[in-house]
Amino acid sequence: MKWADVDLKNWTVRLNAGETKNEKGRIVYLDSELQEILADLWQSRKTSGKLTEHVFMNADGTDRIKKFDTAWATACKRVGVPGKLFHDLRRTSIRNMVRAGTPEVVAMKISGHRTRSVFDRYNIVSEEDLKQAAMRQEEYLNSASGKETGKVMKFEIRAKSVK
Repeated sequence: MKWADVDLKNWTVRLNAGETKNEKGRIVYLDSELQEILADLWQSRKTSGKLTEHVFMNADGTDRIKKFDTAWATACKRVGVPGKLFHDLRRTSIRNMVRAGTPEVVAMKISGHRTRSVFDRYNIVSEEDLKQAAMRQEEYLNSASGKETGKVMKFEIRAKSVK
């Protein structure tokens, strides 16, 4: 990634056509944590006097990272998650967006997925998701009945369906 593709004023990164997995360009808006990381990198760049065009530099700060896999493995080891795959972040970000309430079509645009079937392979449903769905249903039934428990509402629904 090059600094020319980073907009520190609007906190976006431009992914250029031909440089992404699906070959399409897009703009990514950065959350506060990524904003802080890029601001620190920009400040380090200015302080060091090494005004290189690349955002992520090698260990001695003289050139861009040439072997991403090696740099990634080293970084993962340093933070205590050895063996983590970079591609795992794509699945994690999709799950996080969907669970945060981001419409799936927007999450697909951000992640660069063009087909629903591939997106669905990344949006893995866990046991916790199933548990949360049951809890949300119970909350809905409780609020719909206006009662403290959803038991009466559930019974009424069952009774109506039997008739």
